[in-house]
Amino acid sequence: MSPELISILVLVVVFVIATTRSVNMGALAFAAAFAVGELVADLDADGIFAGFPGDLFVVLVGVTYLFAIARANGTTDWLVHASIRLVRGRVALIPWVMFALTGALTAIGAVSPAAVAIVAPIALSFAARYGISPLLMGAMVVHGAQGGGFSPISIYGTIVNGIVEREHLPGNEVFLFLASLIVNLVIAGVVFVLFGGPKLWARGAVAVDETDGGPGTPAKGDHQESGGVTPGHAPSGHDTSGHDTSGTTTAVATRPEAPGTTRLTPARTATLTALVALVVAVLAFDLDAGLTSITLAVILSAVWPDDSRKAVGQIAWTTVLLICGVLTYVGVLDQMGTIKWAGEGVGGIGVPLLAAVLLCYIGALVSAFASSVGIMGALIPLAVPFLAQGEIGAVGMVAALAVSATVVDVSPFSTNGALVLAAAPDVDRERFFRQLMIYGGIVVAVVPAVVWLVLVVPGFG
Repeated sequence: MSPELISILVLVVVFVIATTRSVNMGALAFAAAFAVGELVADLDADGIFAGFPGDLFVVLVGVTYLFAIARANGTTDWLVHASIRLVRGRVALIPWVMFALTGALTAIGAVSPAAVAIVAPIALSFAARYGISPLLMGAMVVHGAQGGGFSPISIYGTIVNGIVEREHLPGNEVFLFLASLIVNLVIAGVVFVLFGGPKLWARGAVAVDETDGGPGTPAKGDHQESGGVTPGHAPSGHDTSGHDTSGTTTAVATRPEAPGTTRLTPARTATLTALVALVVAVLAFDLDAGLTSITLAVILSAVWPDDSRKAVGQIAWTTVLLICGVLTYVGVLDQMGTIKWAGEGVGGIGVPLLAAVLLCYIGALVSAFASSVGIMGALIPLAVPFLAQGEIGAVGMVAALAVSATVVDVSPFSTNGALVLAAAPDVDRERFFRQLMIYGGIVVAVVPAVVWLVLVVPGFG
């Protein structure tokens, strides 16, 4: 058996174990990098660590540190409640507010599961209170998170654009962002129409309490029950695929719903200013997102130490470990020639468009049960030799792979889908699980072919 084939089989084993067992894929990838690097590729420690993504490590730590502070001082709660007040109780607009809010959070740097963990419990509580389909609300939250997930300063966007740059592929950050946003926006529109949106429009507006208790408090005469999940509360532990979600849900689960959620305190004002400063620094001045966010987080911590005392522990360490481990293993694959070997094999199919759609389906299918980030980190480098032939536009292909690997996170086996499932109050959980599974299966079956047709066939890039 060739060394290249052994390294590919080890990668498959890593995905299988991470999917079926409660083991972080990044930790498995580090172990695989050590084993394959030492025993198969004859690399020393320096050679194995050559692929460690130090720049992405800083981005992930810095951005999630800043958002941990925003959760601790109530800034994210304020954003949610302010968004609800904007619609003045119009029930039909609430799912779209949740879509826009999660999209905005991920677009400015929140990890997708963290944004879903923040918004989903509140969104599903509104759904229970106002008779909105939990599948509709859950899908809007997840698709919103993925819609904003590929902005130039987002976690996903930074990862994919960094891979594209390191692999010397043609890239277009704006195209990638808009491709994901438009695809998820279209899907959200279809879901809204199919799962009760028109009926919500017919209901008009309901009373929304703007007191310190937060929006959504029943007005006098409102006999609908509020549901069993307190806004701001999310489950912690493991999702149904065995992935540890505690790193992104602990902050939400343990934070009490403090009074004054609707007030803009000095700490929240400073945090909002810091988030705006991060966007301006990265987009206008081309400063590093990781170093900028760490600096802003440290300033906030120094001024309000009580609010941010636990923020370091709430950094998304599981996501950091996952990404750094997978990309380190990909670095080993690159050094031993596996990437070139696999890419030539895909290109050897003889029909470039067929090879492209197969890669999109592989990304979607595996990502529905495993890590979207891990899939993107592995698939894009594997497609490099195939893209280097010039018969498929690299910009469109990268966007199609990225969208295919993330849009399927509505699956209840993924972290985002599991968070939605766990956050829904007053539902038949087994029935809701089946609904999410069927919906996730439809997305896996349909979306890769559509994005391939729209983004790859025209030859963008």
